[in-house]
Amino acid sequence: MLWNLFNSPVELTVTLVSVILVGLSKGGLGGMSMLGVPLMALVMSPVTAAAILLPVLVVMDVVSVIQWRKWVDWHIMRLIMPGSVLGIGIGWFTAEMVSDSVVRLIVGVVSAVFVLRAVFPARNVQKVNGDRPWLANICGTAAGYTSFVAHAGAPPIQIYMMPMRLDPRIFTGTTVMFFAITNALKLIPYAMLGEFDSQNLGRAALMFPLAVAATWAGGWIVHRMRPAIFYPLTYISVGVVAVKLIWDGIAGL
Repeated sequence: MLWNLFNSPVELTVTLVSVILVGLSKGGLGGMSMLGVPLMALVMSPVTAAAILLPVLVVMDVVSVIQWRKWVDWHIMRLIMPGSVLGIGIGWFTAEMVSDSVVRLIVGVVSAVFVLRAVFPARNVQKVNGDRPWLANICGTAAGYTSFVAHAGAPPIQIYMMPMRLDPRIFTGTTVMFFAITNALKLIPYAMLGEFDSQNLGRAALMFPLAVAATWAGGWIVHRMRPAIFYPLTYISVGVVAVKLIWDGIAGL
């Protein structure tokens, strides 16, 4: 049976929940994507978790790009994509040198930063004019690396783009395209590292229908659920998982 691709019912259940959360995020409930790899990393290697989710993300990206392809600022893309390629390269080069404990620690810290930025948002952020290529390179590289190890590249990109006060549609379209290209590029090193074995690809394929349904459901919920109720629950969940991963990461060093 297909579910025998997973090592235990718990592993299958956690993967299903993670795909639902990531799909909801792709549909418009932004913060949920941060729970994907961290949640799965509680029951399997974080590298394996990322490998299972990557093909699922690519399927979701196709849907998102179709919806947002007309709202991309290609000038911003040209500034941040070189850094993303460099970050992916760093992640690829160091993948076999970094233990699961270190990856768990990285994922936990990135998740914690995401929550802290939401709980303590920057005040009086001035709108910036100009490209700031140096910051584009730093944030693009950080996004490429954290996206490679944990599919968690959103915070660095938000740091660069949010002060621009872009039209929300341009902001969304540009970030959608950035991560669609970044995720597609990550397929090459993940394959070269041997992470796309038959078991992981089978696990991912099993999730495809759920991924599409969850992405659609995310858009449906966005129009009906009060953010004041939903997002605090999301941040609390990410925070709890972050603490657990940081603890496990430090303990395993």
